[in-house]
Amino acid sequence: MALENIVNVSGRGVPVMGDDIDTDRIIPARFMKCVTFDGLGEFAFYDAIKEFEEAGKTHPLKDSKFEGASVLISGANFGCGSSREHAPQSLARAGIKAIISESFAEIFFGNCTTLGVPCVTLPREKLNELADLITQEPDTMINIDLENKSVTAGDWSYSVNLPETAHQALTTGRWDPITELLESDVERVAGSLSYVDAK
Repeated sequence: MALENIVNVSGRGVPVMGDDIDTDRIIPARFMKCVTFDGLGEFAFYDAIKEFEEAGKTHPLKDSKFEGASVLISGANFGCGSSREHAPQSLARAGIKAIISESFAEIFFGNCTTLGVPCVTLPREKLNELADLITQEPDTMINIDLENKSVTAGDWSYSVNLPETAHQALTTGRWDPITELLESDVERVAGSLSYVDAK
């Protein structure tokens, strides 16, 4: 089954601002005892959400005005800390289709890309402008144009950064190396090897 060419991602945004939001913040370790990633979405930012509730506040991911948002907006070094694949898996299963930040931890970025979740960056000033716009007008649709490396939200627009390797992988449908391997002509190659039993 061929992978989707991801050239545009559109959706409403949710600002979860802050720098150095690590993978334990995204998915606490105690929820990583699962055999599969199914169901991880309900535990995304679990502790942060509880902390907000205990302080009598509402975390953006539980705020009704951001309900159904699929583009997460955050600060610098998003996804730092341990290299747990569960973090991007939990976000993807919570409905996040793209992340806009000032910068990303490298392993987190790679794990998101192999899930088909684009991670693009904006300068801090523009990131704050976008977060403020979405906070004031939460129904505003965000469109990330991966081919042209730009993001628009209402009348607001700016260029985003995306490494060329990720850009090529996403826009050409080659973002999941496991699927690529499974779709390769394994049987034909194995059949040509005298030491491999084709049966």
